[in-house]
Amino acid sequence: MSERPLDADIIAMTRAWVANFVVAHDVCPFAGREVRRDSLRYVVAGDADPERLLHTLIEECQRLDGEPSIETTLMILPEGLADFDDYLDLLGVAEALLEAEGYAGIYQLASFHPDYVFENEVFENTDFEGVAADDPANYTNRSPWPMWHLLRERSVEAAVANHPAPESIPEENVASLREMGSAALAEQWAACRRVRASD
Repeated sequence: MSERPLDADIIAMTRAWVANFVVAHDVCPFAGREVRRDSLRYVVAGDADPERLLHTLIEECQRLDGEPSIETTLMILPEGLADFDDYLDLLGVAEALLEAEGYAGIYQLASFHPDYVFENEVFENTDFEGVAADDPANYTNRSPWPMWHLLRERSVEAAVANHPAPESIPEENVASLREMGSAALAEQWAACRRVRASD
């Protein structure tokens, strides 16, 4: 097994993905403002122990409680969750933990993974009939590393309220990414994985 990159390089890759993929393709129309404000926190949770990862998640909630200048946290999980099914299992536990700790309605988790595949029901109210593993639509949630995106619920609600047509965002993303095609998207995604902190 090859040695994983340094934490600083993992963060550099993730920053490149946010700037050059998420913001550049307007996958999240609310991300650009926060990038310009430098209000995103990037933290590498470099532990394969699920209990320690969950403990770190709550620590990050507590940090957001006390530091309003941080709008959102990208908690990067480079150890132990390379398998997408394992990742989804722990994601479910993490969401239940947030509720148990009284954070329901305060913070929410968005999920990203290198092998992300949408379940068919995600698109049940659109013109799309399901998403195969090789569908370009999956790149809306494919990141260089497994991660949990910890969002402030009130900020999400405000952003959605100020968007002219928030319900159209997922469908527009799918159409845009399918037009670009898997080969081009895979190369852009891979380019983010080649970025290093020293670049």
